[in-house]
Amino acid sequence: MRFPPILFLALFASFTHAAHLSSPNEPPTIPVGLDSYRQWEKWPCQRIGVRAYMRSTYDRRGGNEGADASHFLYQLATNNNVTLDVEGTGILYFARYNHWHGSPWRYFVDGNEYTVQESSTADPLHPVPASVFVPEAAFPSPLAWTWSATKGADLSWVPISFEKSFRMGYSRTRYGTGYYIYHLFSDDSKLSSPVTPWNPETRPAKDVLDFIARAGTDISPANSEEVRGVMENLNTGPFEVFANLKTKPSTIRKLSFSIPKEQALSFGRSRLRITWDGRSEPSVDAPIALFFGAGTLYNRDNREYLVKALPVSIRYTAHRVELSCYFPMTFFKSARMELLSSEGESLRDIRWSIKHEALAAPANHVAYFHATFRDHPNPTPGKDLILLDTREVEGGGDWSGNFIGNSWIFSMQANLNTLEGDPRFFFDDSQTPQAYGTGTEEWGGGGDYWGGLNMTLPFAGHPCGARNAKEANNDEDKIQSAYRFLLADLMPFGKNAVIHLEHGGENLSTEHYQTVTYWYGAPAPSLIKTDELKIGDLKNEKSHKYNSPDASEPYEITSRYEWGIDTLPKTSEDVYPPHTDKGRKTRTTSEFTLKLKKENLGVLLRRKLDYSFPNQRAEIYVADGETESADWKLAGVWYLAGSNTCIYSNPRDELGATEHNIQTSNRRFRDDEFLISRRLTQNRNFIRVRIKFTPTNIPLFPGHPFPEQAWSEIRYDAYCFVMPAWNPNE
Repeated sequence: MRFPPILFLALFASFTHAAHLSSPNEPPTIPVGLDSYRQWEKWPCQRIGVRAYMRSTYDRRGGNEGADASHFLYQLATNNNVTLDVEGTGILYFARYNHWHGSPWRYFVDGNEYTVQESSTADPLHPVPASVFVPEAAFPSPLAWTWSATKGADLSWVPISFEKSFRMGYSRTRYGTGYYIYHLFSDDSKLSSPVTPWNPETRPAKDVLDFIARAGTDISPANSEEVRGVMENLNTGPFEVFANLKTKPSTIRKLSFSIPKEQALSFGRSRLRITWDGRSEPSVDAPIALFFGAGTLYNRDNREYLVKALPVSIRYTAHRVELSCYFPMTFFKSARMELLSSEGESLRDIRWSIKHEALAAPANHVAYFHATFRDHPNPTPGKDLILLDTREVEGGGDWSGNFIGNSWIFSMQANLNTLEGDPRFFFDDSQTPQAYGTGTEEWGGGGDYWGGLNMTLPFAGHPCGARNAKEANNDEDKIQSAYRFLLADLMPFGKNAVIHLEHGGENLSTEHYQTVTYWYGAPAPSLIKTDELKIGDLKNEKSHKYNSPDASEPYEITSRYEWGIDTLPKTSEDVYPPHTDKGRKTRTTSEFTLKLKKENLGVLLRRKLDYSFPNQRAEIYVADGETESADWKLAGVWYLAGSNTCIYSNPRDELGATEHNIQTSNRRFRDDEFLISRRLTQNRNFIRVRIKFTPTNIPLFPGHPFPEQAWSEIRYDAYCFVMPAWNPNE
């Protein structure tokens, strides 16, 4: 007997007063800074007018030189090697360093320089075991962790906010591996609080620290409704419905299972499927163990927690295993939940619980929770694994929402070498990854393969897997997995998200990967492309009233984007062949007119450019595109630091002198973005854009000749922010 096979809920939930304050025509307020943690229930909410980026020290030539360490944009001094340089209003939400390497780090916030370091900095040849960030009060646990806990990395989730600019430099360059996630906002983004410049006297609030420290415990609201049930038996066969919630708009705040300890391995191989609002395909369809953050439920060292993350946990008691998920999951009519036992295995006494509450928000303010599973038994040499392409899920089409993390198996044979693979994430038609990391274990919060050890933190972890195959207790112990969850550092998208992971340092690993990608998505865009200007196409330039008095004649460029290795090592077969395009360069101004959607909420302006010109910077002005005399308004500064030429400095010795190894990649094509605020675009069918080039005159390193500087233009695309137009009741 299976009890109960179907549970019908009739919840007559009423919207709170807050619902009447939210309009479907206006974007929801975006939690920023520490509010991102306080208002974690807004994980599913749309982020209109925000862009997220992940920059790093990756090998610009697509390989894995120095394990993707020590590639710097430029050097201001031997003890100031710049790896991140941004202009605009934003927040650095995450920074990852390899141990203490690179410390002291120089944080340059709105013109003020501050030193951030690790306690092993003073004597890096004799690192301090219980190391901490310094100043410790500004970087407290659990927002900051060092290699003592992470088994290989220094991690900080402390929000570093800036109004105008942020720059990060490494003082030492030996093995200076890092990646950093930051958000940029338009000047009228609807934020929960003003963005004010960070300084070392800033102290993360106790309520936030206390909240994150609750990882592994029940963080769902105490007053939410709860329903429980038991599946007495689950046999091999079709998916079995264990809950079918039918209600007014609601948010699930907790989904949990409890199983007998002796059935853990079998239950971990079972599959969970969730379908929202009677849609034709499930939005969650994944193996149980991987969904809850682990590649297997084999607990090799009998820990209480196999996974002790904020949104999911796996806890062992004397006789049972408890699995809990706290991702807020919204729906409007129904939520159908099913389990499928793995082939040949029968399960009993599966206890489940669901906590839920009324949803007080317009439908187009939120998005459905997804957990997309992909099996990669035979990775293609030279090509990234595709963990998610929203253009191909649930019927395809446009999706808007937030990318919020991964759980993945990277080896079934306890092989850690495959961890050299870089994450690369593409959003909203961009051909350049807006997020480019330095390696797979770095993405999972570790370094140096975690030293083969296991660890679990609120947002990153390596919960299972023996140090090597020889030390494994059994085949389950050979399964290696990791997880990475994004909250404050989540990555919004308005049209599509394509999540890639390199398998091995040059996409040559043959390991069997399995991946779950977590994301929120609504089946309608919040970004709509309205125009495209092709520079060098005279007819197209004329139709857009393009004018640049000092621009060069159109010239052709044959090159590539940054997509990994170009050719397979043994065959020299092209993996990503070059292509040809044409554009112009200017040292003064360019003007052009772009078509918009009148009811826009701001504009994302994307430019394809020639990245051989370094540190391209310009002031952007906007005027009405339908009037004779332009009334120009400053929209901000568009700045892209670095170029396809960088400095590589990775001395052999820990305290070795900074090196000046100049490297130029063959990847000159790049897509870059600029946010134009709503106040300059709304209720306009056309805007006139003026770009005024403002050179930076930054040499690659002191004493090096100044390279040619120019503003490069190949193509401009206009994307209008809009509220997603969809009705879940249709």
